[in-house]
Amino acid sequence: MNQIAFSEQAKQQTLTMSTRLVAELTGKEHFNVKRDCDVMFKELQIDALKFEGIYLDSMNRQQTEYLLPKDLVETLITGYSIKLRYQVIQRLHELESQLQPRPTIPQTYSEALQLAANQARQLELAAPKVEYYDKIVERSTLLNASQVAQKIKISAVKLNKLLDIFDVYHKGVKRARLFQQWFIDKGFGEVKQTELGFSQPMFTTKGEAWVIEKLTSEGLV
Repeated sequence: MNQIAFSEQAKQQTLTMSTRLVAELTGKEHFNVKRDCDVMFKELQIDALKFEGIYLDSMNRQQTEYLLPKDLVETLITGYSIKLRYQVIQRLHELESQLQPRPTIPQTYSEALQLAANQARQLELAAPKVEYYDKIVERSTLLNASQVAQKIKISAVKLNKLLDIFDVYHKGVKRARLFQQWFIDKGFGEVKQTELGFSQPMFTTKGEAWVIEKLTSEGLV
């Protein structure tokens, strides 16, 4: 006796419950549940034929029932007692859990190997995206001198000269600029390697804020 069915929307895994199952769960006569449905359909101005189904009774005769989606089941039982509503809702939850996709567990050693290979392939395909994302994040949180200078409308050359005054750069390093250790320790900057292998000082957003505040407070910008 098939009391749980799927409507035409079954391809989308839309759960329906038959009025026979509602009657069984609530202890009501099936014809009374169908009568309640007819009242509901009339109030909601819904065509009952959309939900009508056929089943065979114990004497192999064709009988009609309604196959209701979850929202109409809940609407139907609103007027029932708390206990009856609870029984129907519990069953709805059970049926919904059965519709949830479950992970496929390998049944053989070869299936387990294939699953591992598929997962490794997915990680391999994702690796370039992860690397690209890391680069984007780094670029979005670290700024070079030119980018900081643009924020305060001066050239990078002028900015670097001003920062030399405040002992931001290492004076002992020629042909390159490196931050003083105090600047790095405070989280104001980092030294990164370029693709050509050169060291490049990069300002953090915290360092950018310090530079702007320092030069503004000193009246230099």
